Amino acid sequence: MRAIAISAFRTEPRLVEVPKPNPGAGEVRVKVEYAALNPLDWQTADGAPDVPHVLPLVLGTDFAGRVDMIGSGDNVFRVGDPVFGRVTAPPLGRCGAYSEYVCVPQDSPIALVPRDMPLRLAAALPSAGTTAAQILSSTAVRGGRSLLVIGATGGVGSFLTQLAAARGIGVVAAVRGDERRRMGELGATATVDTTTGFEALEAGVRALYPDGVDALVDLVSTDSASFAAYAALVCDGGVAVTTRGVAAPPGRAWADFRLAPAAAPMKELASAVARGELVVPLDMELPLEKAPQALVQNRAGGARGKTVFVI
Repeated sequence: MRAIAISAFRTEPRLVEVPKPNPGAGEVRVKVEYAALNPLDWQTADGAPDVPHVLPLVLGTDFAGRVDMIGSGDNVFRVGDPVFGRVTAPPLGRCGAYSEYVCVPQDSPIALVPRDMPLRLAAALPSAGTTAAQILSSTAVRGGRSLLVIGATGGVGSFLTQLAAARGIGVVAAVRGDERRRMGELGATATVDTTTGFEALEAGVRALYPDGVDALVDLVSTDSASFAAYAALVCDGGVAVTTRGVAAPPGRAWADFRLAPAAAPMKELASAVARGELVVPLDMELPLEKAPQALVQNRAGGARGKTVFVI
């Protein structure tokens, strides 16, 4: 089958032919129709994780498709069911979403796609949508409060903006470039273009919230100095959240967010999309063979929503 894989860590992904996987006990095989790009995908290729893995390592985390085969044991799904999910079972690289077929445990983050919901939208939900929902829960920011989002235009930021706005939270979206209209449509109270530097963001935030925002979610910074500068815009008693494992400055309440993959929040998010309450921010839809170039572009930053690959 066709797949995007790496032959060694820190090498460029490429289109290869690998054997079609067979489902083990408790697993289902899914014929993948769409896979979504996540930063974790290129981070996996760039690193050397201290976890069991196989080479060639098939990349990709989020997928949507139809159940093609069911392994032995109790069945949750049936052949032909439209499903979406997240690849989590070890060893890393045995199965990846950037491929024609993927095998996943039935008790892993996998769920039925709601009726009439396009599979391409479902593929974009698992990682970015669940991350946004869990971040919002971890900050405990209530309606009427304020939230500054650094990297708001990407998949996680776009979902987070919508979910927070739906709770009555004032979202300040930090972006690069003119994204005022799009972020406003997603529910942002204000959008600040940071292309000219931190000073523009600081001025924009202080004009709205002189004492600082109640919470910060930084989806971008990989160094402590940048994170500390953003955290300085949080009011006393507020919280700063990073998704990049960066330590906060002394005296600042902070959280180093780590995603806990689960089917339940995926189902809730998909239901919200099906009801028209949540918009899936699709940026690009590309053929699978374009995945290596798309990973390079995503690594450079500046995503405008989600990219999905047609398998």
